[in-house]
Formats: sequence, structure tokens, C-alpha cells
Amino acid sequence: MKINEYISVQEAASRRDLSVRQVQIICKSGKIPGVVHFGKSYAIPADAVKPTRTGKTKPGPRKAPEEL
Repeated sequence: MKINEYISVQEAASRRDLSVRQVQIICKSGKIPGVVHFGKSYAIPADAVKPTRTGKTKPGPRKAPEEL
């Protein structure tokens, strides 16, 4: 790929309606194939798709222990 076929983290965040930090975390986790990491920056392929959620949910309220 040529350098003009990559986008920055900031551009990816604005295209996909995410924060810059969220895009950095996704890049670090390896969920986007073809991401190049150099120094403190990432180069994201321009044709990369936004990864889907893994189904993890936030923990809800704890259930009270059942009485005997």
C-alpha cells in the first residue's frame, strides 16, 4: 500500500464517530487488519471497516444473595 492509502487516528475517529482514544485502543488490540504502528502513531488502511462489538456488556447491579 502507498502512504496515501492510509489515514490517521484522528481522521478515522471523525469518519466513524468515535473518540481518538477509542480508535487507539482498537488499533492496539489488533481488531483492524493492516494497521501499521510506528512510534506513538498508527496508520490505518483507508478501506478498513469499523470492527463490530464482541458482545461484552457492562456489569449490571449485583443480585442480592438468596435467603435460605
